[in-house]
Amino acid sequence: MLKVAKFGGSSVAEAAQFKKVKGIVESDPARRIVVVSAAGKRSSSDHKLTDLLYLCHAHLTYGVPCDNILQLIQERFVEIRDDLGLAYDVEGDFMALRAGLTRDTSVDELVSRGEYFTARLMAEYLGYEFVDATECIFFSYNGQFDLEKTYDAIRKAASQDRGIVIPGFYGSVPTGKIKVMSRGGSDVTGALAAAAVDADVYENWTDVSGILMADPRIVKDPDPIECITYDELRELAFMGASVLHEDAVHPVRAKGIALNIRNTNQPEAPGTMIVADLETADEQQNRFITGISGRKNFSVLTMKKTNMNTNVCLQQCLKVLEKCNVPAEHITLGLDTFALVAATSVLSDRLFEVMGEIQRICEPESLRLEESMALVALVGRKMTCRPGTAGKVFQCLGSHGINIRTINQSADEISITVGVDNKDYEAAIRLLYDEFAG
Repeated sequence: MLKVAKFGGSSVAEAAQFKKVKGIVESDPARRIVVVSAAGKRSSSDHKLTDLLYLCHAHLTYGVPCDNILQLIQERFVEIRDDLGLAYDVEGDFMALRAGLTRDTSVDELVSRGEYFTARLMAEYLGYEFVDATECIFFSYNGQFDLEKTYDAIRKAASQDRGIVIPGFYGSVPTGKIKVMSRGGSDVTGALAAAAVDADVYENWTDVSGILMADPRIVKDPDPIECITYDELRELAFMGASVLHEDAVHPVRAKGIALNIRNTNQPEAPGTMIVADLETADEQQNRFITGISGRKNFSVLTMKKTNMNTNVCLQQCLKVLEKCNVPAEHITLGLDTFALVAATSVLSDRLFEVMGEIQRICEPESLRLEESMALVALVGRKMTCRPGTAGKVFQCLGSHGINIRTINQSADEISITVGVDNKDYEAAIRLLYDEFAG
């Protein structure tokens, strides 16, 4: 058994959290590869070190001294080191960092130091070997990961007798310069490490006990999801659920590696297990709805043209949207009509261009725009064998006076998406949760 364990910023925010991480790692000898984010917030009023490092770079760019900010960052690491009784020379490395800072210092190089210093401390504390991400996470010139080179380097580093700690969030380009990922990139580093060594499980440790069935800001105390497939996860994430960095799923899914989201502060909780298919999924839950998610502020563009099915109006309209860089979120078809759903924030800037092109190309009998619509998705792998789900959705919402403006079922039948007015969004999610998951 081999596990890769990634710990997020809240899990390494201070010495007390480092101790929890050590307890987790030492409780299972299979956890031989550890990936860490930069130390995060200790409280709601605190600052993430990555944010402070971005601020430092902004100061450098405009010629404003950033010594006070760097001192705050250094003090955080010194405090962790001293509280844990470690020997790492934080002051010496910060002195070298300061000496090399100029207006031309790259933002990637500077902000990567949050993960670098955190990983150096964690490696010493665990008694593991520190492996710099510049030595094992590689980008090609086009900005994509060089997977072959990355996997070879990680496998080589992990082949030693000792465990290893890798800083997340950054790697190196062919010239050797540091390149950072987008926010949440440490999740990607962990996924790449797990895929490289063909780990049995990729554990993503954070400050929540797995994925919840609904947004806790809308539904009070929603139940956690014990087991979910990658396909269901994608549907929930697409519809707005904040789950994982998008690129963090692909490497482990491609290798068929299970992904376990766990809580550093409640290590006894099993969290959420994400698996490849139904056969390996935990089927102990009787619910056939896995989760509910959604987003507000969509626009619906409805076109009417008699005998539309005999020409290529839909294809032409989709080409117009593609030309204007407006993704169609959903499509609803009728004999003489169709409706295209797009995010209002994207469509609004190109609205006149889109509608003008459609009028010119298709010459519709009518072209109507409606705004202020929200999309709510019910996701569940078991819906395919449970008839009448769409009818229950209509009945549930209709009996409470909520009008369904659009409805769409995915081709693989694992999700049903309904459009409702923005003002009914929260109520719709609560009603559907109570009906299908409560």
